Amino acid sequence: MNTEGLLAQRMIRLKSSAIRELLKHSKMENVISLAGGIPSDALFDFEGLSQATQLAITEQPKNAFQYGLTEGSHALREQITALCAERGVMTRPEDIVVTAGSQQALDLVMRALVNPGDIFVVESPTYLAALQTLELAEAQLLTVRSDRDGMIVDDLAELLKTQTIKGVYLVPTFGNPSGVSLSRARREQLVTLAAEHRFLIIEDDPYGELRFTDERNPTLFELAAALNGHTDNVIYTSTFSKILAPGLRLGWVIMPAWLLHKVASIKQAADLHASSLSQVVAEYYLGLGRLPAQIETIRAAYKRKCEVLASLLEQELGEHVTFEMPKGGMFLWARFRQPRNTAEWLQETLKQGVVFVPGEYFFAAEPDHSTFRLSFATATEEQMQEAVARLKRAL
Repeated sequence: MNTEGLLAQRMIRLKSSAIRELLKHSKMENVISLAGGIPSDALFDFEGLSQATQLAITEQPKNAFQYGLTEGSHALREQITALCAERGVMTRPEDIVVTAGSQQALDLVMRALVNPGDIFVVESPTYLAALQTLELAEAQLLTVRSDRDGMIVDDLAELLKTQTIKGVYLVPTFGNPSGVSLSRARREQLVTLAAEHRFLIIEDDPYGELRFTDERNPTLFELAAALNGHTDNVIYTSTFSKILAPGLRLGWVIMPAWLLHKVASIKQAADLHASSLSQVVAEYYLGLGRLPAQIETIRAAYKRKCEVLASLLEQELGEHVTFEMPKGGMFLWARFRQPRNTAEWLQETLKQGVVFVPGEYFFAAEPDHSTFRLSFATATEEQMQEAVARLKRAL
């Protein structure tokens, strides 16, 4: 059959996720993966999840197995409201839509907001799947550099002198892939610029709870409420994937009323609602009061893993690579001191049995081919030791 002309043009341009392709290699025997941003299943609270699942089935079987509200169960949205309040994000259940992970939240929001050619600004580098979502929505992407303090907002201010933009997308806390956080001063500058120039901020916050220190920067949502007196131009999304279990496929997005009902309509057309069973399980899990201790367990484990990987890199590859020490999250972002194409180097590391993500995939424009992302979340300390030895041999 001649299929020419059958696909939509936007699908022809869409690229497959490089990380998904690399995960195929990670499943091969004797391959150690430092690639995917996958939580460690060794840290899942199986006891608590089992209790919550049993309660969902025995106490609310009709709700767990029946159709539900497109916006999500009211009981779970109440729990999310309390969870967000602990982060300084003051909201109401009716401002929340429960989604199939925060990735779906990004897709729904972009479909509701973006006309072909609308300008969105992203960090350089930024989250690969967000780039895919924006490209699928046919946005025009402009980039702003980042450094150890996150997006360089002064550069954004310069850009705004000549460009009218629809919005800015960023992961301001322990970003993917960089692992860095936007400084307090830059956060304030960004929300002030958004109010002055009337653009949207999409704040993606999957890693904010995974901090290794007691330091906590306010969310952009929180700062907008304090500095601008409203959050009408800030969209906040987060997920249970990194703090509970990704298999539940539950995230949420907080939006102003002018956007929420449109997003809910798109979600209704897409999948009616997020899994009823997962929502009831999450509701009961949160009700058990186990999440704070679970988050502390994850923080301690990831901090230790991060320190081990950083120490190994410094010892074995320090003369070749440089990196910023993360203060949270799941990733370490490294760069070769001398120019080197890490996508080509990956072919050598695969022969040694270790996989990572070349940095070029995280750039919307002008990629830095000397960069690469390592995830410390999944591998054991012994596996990381062997992985770094293999990386060294691949040089």
